[in-house]
Amino acid sequence: MATLTLHPGKEKSVLRRHPWLFSGAVAQLDGRARPGDTVDVVSHEGKPLARAAWSPASQIRARVWSFDPDETIDHAFFKRRVAAAVARRTALPELAGQQGLRLIHAESDGLPGVIADRYGDTVVVQLTTAGADKWRAAIADSLHKATGCTRIYERSDVEVRSLEGLEAVTGWLLGEASGDELVIEENGVRMAVDFVAGHKTGFYLDQRDNRRRVAELATDRRVLNCFCYTAGFSLQALAGGAREVVSMDSSGPALAIAQRNLALNPQLDAARATWLEADVFAELRNLRGSGERYDLIVLDPPKFAHTAAHAERAARAYKDINLSALRLLAPGGLLMTYSCSGGVSAELFQKIVAGAALDAGASTKMSVRIVQRLQGAADHPVDLAFPEGDYLKGLLLQVD
Repeated sequence: MATLTLHPGKEKSVLRRHPWLFSGAVAQLDGRARPGDTVDVVSHEGKPLARAAWSPASQIRARVWSFDPDETIDHAFFKRRVAAAVARRTALPELAGQQGLRLIHAESDGLPGVIADRYGDTVVVQLTTAGADKWRAAIADSLHKATGCTRIYERSDVEVRSLEGLEAVTGWLLGEASGDELVIEENGVRMAVDFVAGHKTGFYLDQRDNRRRVAELATDRRVLNCFCYTAGFSLQALAGGAREVVSMDSSGPALAIAQRNLALNPQLDAARATWLEADVFAELRNLRGSGERYDLIVLDPPKFAHTAAHAERAARAYKDINLSALRLLAPGGLLMTYSCSGGVSAELFQKIVAGAALDAGASTKMSVRIVQRLQGAADHPVDLAFPEGDYLKGLLLQVD
């Protein structure tokens, strides 16, 4: 096994149990290591610190598998880690019976680069790092043993793999396509999951609790759902008794799936749903000038900043849509606004939204208050030593 020696002082992050080692922390690599191979991590003085996956193509040169420098990284290691991740979810009563569930949340479950989501009897895996890619077979086998699922599909087709020198990989790791549409029920609403071509692993499981919150808030309200994708928030608003729900997205295919999802729920009043294919930024500005007003607006945009380097550009985009949304709210209206950008912290996001509120109220003397801070669901835990895992942040605001 090759040995990765750190520069003086760079062991501090490892001692704090942060799993990433950047290129600037690496003094030298003694021995041969291929991408994904396990290396021993030692301090400048040679003190053993951890065992990590080597990734020479990435700025994150190594990701820690274990902070126990004596632990063997083998098939049994992944069997233990996967079983522990599944057991943690089983122990949480709010996750009991969920048909859509995140089983492994990468670094926060001690498995950097490994995402695994369960939809009924199917597990969808995403492997984003060289280390995870190397242990594909062990990870799939461990998921099969921990869940009993006999269908495991890989969706390792995200852009971040290119930073690891990896090509896109998709296909069945276990089992095969059944020919039936995969549908799950969440909070009483049925939703189709396109795990082959949909976003992420086919569905945004992290917003489960927040979609339920929309249902609680939507009663007799006029709702605008921006960046609606396949209408998870929209259908929950209808289920909650919304008077009208306008769903907006720039993707025609996504809206077609959204309408298909509505058809899966005959208990919902389709006459209360309006679909709008448009550029959300431009359409929000158009609506501001048309006199339209809404009682509840949801802003759940795609990622604007992958890293802190893109934060300034992202800040302008977040301010734009939040300013427009605040000006579209009726008195007493609610804005549920999110950022899933890892490069935008919760503190920065609040400052951006506060700036938008200040501008929105410049002429109207509008007051805006935080009613609730929002985050990902319980199956998306955040390791305290890895704050980068806290990517989803949201605010529920009320205006008067």
